[in-house]
Amino acid sequence: MYATERHEQIELLLAGQGRVSVVELADRFDVTTETIRRDLDHLETRGALRRVHGGAVARERASTREPSLAERLEHHGSAKTAIGRRALDALGADFSGSLFLDAGTTTGAVAAALVPRLAEARIEVVTHSLTLGHSLAGVPGASLSLVGGRVRGLTAAAVGADTVRTIGALRPDVAFVGTNGVSAGFGLSTPDPDEAAVKRAIVESARRVVVVADAEKLGAELLVGFAALSDIDVLVTDAAPDEELSDALADADVEVWLA
Repeated sequence: MYATERHEQIELLLAGQGRVSVVELADRFDVTTETIRRDLDHLETRGALRRVHGGAVARERASTREPSLAERLEHHGSAKTAIGRRALDALGADFSGSLFLDAGTTTGAVAAALVPRLAEARIEVVTHSLTLGHSLAGVPGASLSLVGGRVRGLTAAAVGADTVRTIGALRPDVAFVGTNGVSAGFGLSTPDPDEAAVKRAIVESARRVVVVADAEKLGAELLVGFAALSDIDVLVTDAAPDEELSDALADADVEVWLA
């Protein structure tokens, strides 16, 4: 295969997956890792991708890019549904207590899976998401508290000092937290500082932290870190992490549940 053909195939893989690794590409094309690194360097010069440790990501996955709520609702829907259902195993069959739902579409899948249980169990739900608050407010028997603050239009979530202060005064039994990136070296991250501050407060306040993230988030590093791997208890995702991240999660004593 000529270099130009490899370049075309790499761009197609990036379009479909959002991320590629040097080792996987070397195995796929039966060339050395040095050859793949040169290919990626060339493609980065052309503006086709952005180099990251161990591989490359599509240009649209820059550290500050954040898709809108509408975009995320259309992305990986079936995977998020499966993750939401699997994440509820963290509550056990007879759970009664308090839980915090972070803003986001994957935590939205957790909320959707939770609905049938709200009328049957004594569960206090707290969220700072207007979207999730609206969807749960009409559920018969649901006990819901909404944390206020300045609403960020892109995510329809409350953020700011008042929001962080309110969350800091809570102690939920379980928090379901979304993230834009999970990496071995940088931990959990998101593009926006205000969102990161709220997520950090949620992680610090909860007795048990369950992170829900589809496989596209694995290995990604966004602009602002909000938690170390050691700060979380469970990662629920739809594909096994690569060896580097898997080892880091094991070292941090994080349980990995596949949906």
